[in-house]
Amino acid sequence: MQLWVIWLIVAGVLLVAEMLTLTFYLLWLGVGALVAAIVALIVPDAFAVQVIVGCAVAVALTLLSKPLTRRFRGSRGFRDAIDELVGKHGVVVEAIGPDRMGIVKVGSETWSAKSPEPLASGATVIVVSRSSTVLEVYQSEGE
Repeated sequence: MQLWVIWLIVAGVLLVAEMLTLTFYLLWLGVGALVAAIVALIVPDAFAVQVIVGCAVAVALTLLSKPLTRRFRGSRGFRDAIDELVGKHGVVVEAIGPDRMGIVKVGSETWSAKSPEPLASGATVIVVSRSSTVLEVYQSEGE
C-alpha cells in the first residue's frame, strides 16, 4: 500500500474521532495528516518531509485557533452547557464516600461524583462544582 493512502486513512480516522469528541485538537491532527498525504503524492520517497509538514500544519492550526476559541468562549452570552450543571439537584445512584467516588444522576445524565461527606444511594444532592468529568456534590438541605 502506498504511503499517501495510509496518511489518508489516518486523516479519516482522526476526523471521525473528532466528530465524536468535538475538541478541535483531533481536527487539526487530521488536517495535518491530510496535508502529509498530499505531500506524499508529490514527494513519495521523503517520509521525514511528510511528517514534518504534517506536524507543522497541525501545530500552526492549533496555535492559530486558540485565540479564536478563547475569544468565542469569552464573548458575551457564551455559556458552556456543562457549566449549567452547577446548582442543579441530582440523585445519588451509587453511594459516595469521602475517599471513594460514586455516581449521581442529574437530569437525564449520569456523572461520576465526589463529596467530602458520605452519601447513600438515593440521597438528593446539589452540584457545587465540576471538573472535566467529575462533579462535586453536597447533600441538599432538608435531607
